[in-house]
Amino acid sequence: MRIVNLDRIKSVLPNVDLLSEIESGFAAYSSGSVVVPPVGELSFQSPPGDVHIKYGYINEDDVYVIKIASGFYENKRESLPVGNGMMLVFSQKTGQPLAILQDECYLTDVRTAVAGAIAAKYLSPANIDRIGIVGTGTQAKLQLQYLKNVIDCNKVVVWGRSSNSLSDYIKSMDNYNYQVEPTASIDDIVKQCQLIITCTPSEKALIDEVNPGTHITAIGSDTTSKRELSSRVLLQADVVITDSKSQCKERGEIYQASKDGFLTSSALELGNIINGADVGRANQEQITVADLTGVAVQDIQISKAILRNL
Repeated sequence: MRIVNLDRIKSVLPNVDLLSEIESGFAAYSSGSVVVPPVGELSFQSPPGDVHIKYGYINEDDVYVIKIASGFYENKRESLPVGNGMMLVFSQKTGQPLAILQDECYLTDVRTAVAGAIAAKYLSPANIDRIGIVGTGTQAKLQLQYLKNVIDCNKVVVWGRSSNSLSDYIKSMDNYNYQVEPTASIDDIVKQCQLIITCTPSEKALIDEVNPGTHITAIGSDTTSKRELSSRVLLQADVVITDSKSQCKERGEIYQASKDGFLTSSALELGNIINGADVGRANQEQITVADLTGVAVQDIQISKAILRNL
């Protein structure tokens, strides 16, 4: 059994066409070719944290994957990373363990950022003056890095909870050719940005309304307690997309809207837009929302790609 550490994983990633890998995974999932059981989840209150166990396999593939990923949000006080975890790869034919990818949650962060880029590729309006980022953490940085591959816009407005976090964020993006403007008001992002990515662990809605011609990718809400968008935003939307219809019934923005009493049965799956079964954005004035809670097929695809390229 191979044990692959984070440095080795990072050395391999530049050789992988991650957008194609994850796109094909979403398409396979929505076509019914992927077995993904409900998410296993542990929640902690003191200190606050959560652990997700996601697992599954693609029919007639060689492997199955079990991913464990955690987020403990007070770790920063101890100078520890917020996220941690690993991906376990087994033979689908024999059950034999093939590899442990000790990615320390890095592959989860990357595949989430790639999913955000894919959503933007298929759903964003054609003309984007500014990209809005809600949050200043790891995901807020990675989302912008992977958006460079699909969106031709270098002006960014970023919101954070403190001036220090905003300053650190701007410095971290120096090498990516973005013009980053900080703001203490999310309203500035709503007013100025046609592509908005929310990536916080918030448990209350941060955005209550958006303008026509806007696409929002909501990344942060992946449990039953988190939310970043009010139900009003989903009601405004002409098209609501999720990575998994079954999963969105149990967590994420669509779950929160359903809990508030709003019907969301018309939500589409990103994989069906990729494979052409459904249409995403039909015109430039529409409001589109992608509620991405993270599906195990992303972990399967990125794990296989790493092992192939070692």
